Amino acid sequence: MADIICVIGNKGGTGKTTLSHMLCQGMGLVGKRSVCVLTDTYREPLDPQGRRYLTADARTRESLAKVVDKIRSLKAWLGIIDGGGNRSEMDRKLYGLADLVLLPFRDSHEDIRTVIRDLETFPRAYAVPMQWPSNAWQKEAAEKTVAEYLAPYRDRILEPVNTLSASKLLLQKQLPAALPTPLANACRGMAHQVLDLLQISIEEDFVDQEGASSHLAAPLAGNKIAPASITA
Repeated sequence: MADIICVIGNKGGTGKTTLSHMLCQGMGLVGKRSVCVLTDTYREPLDPQGRRYLTADARTRESLAKVVDKIRSLKAWLGIIDGGGNRSEMDRKLYGLADLVLLPFRDSHEDIRTVIRDLETFPRAYAVPMQWPSNAWQKEAAEKTVAEYLAPYRDRILEPVNTLSASKLLLQKQLPAALPTPLANACRGMAHQVLDLLQISIEEDFVDQEGASSHLAAPLAGNKIAPASITA
């Protein structure tokens, strides 16, 4: 069965969608098959062309159930569900069906206060520092704030995703022909962290997803949920 990873959190603007697509792109770069699932009704589906993962439109309760069931039926796949912000009921639902839950937060006291509440509400979840400062003194200040306020949860905080202006490229309707190397490296790093948590090994020899796009899409090709949004 596939593993389901849910990216949730009560506060909007913390980087849930960015993290979801970075994680999926990273999975493709290390040879894992993944599907990025859209649930936020305020966003539109992105063109899957050129991505190293599939996309699924699950913006209704019925389509979400069908997409999850479909992904679960696929061996060795990963479904990454972008939960969207300010939807407590949806967060609880996704938490209940997830194998792994991620709570992105940014370097602000408001984000940290919110992620503390979410870590208490979802005891199996891990927090992910997003758009983390790379400037030396800003980074030191951010780490000091985390050490002060998140010390009780330090074993549930993953390595930060540093600020990358290029990460917005993954959220464009159509993906550019090439992505910057720093972005690819950040995506790989995030994928490695998540695979370690799920205790999934990375094979040294794998079929590149670009070259295998036709057979990777086959299990989803007959999907009745939203044919235009689940493509290879």
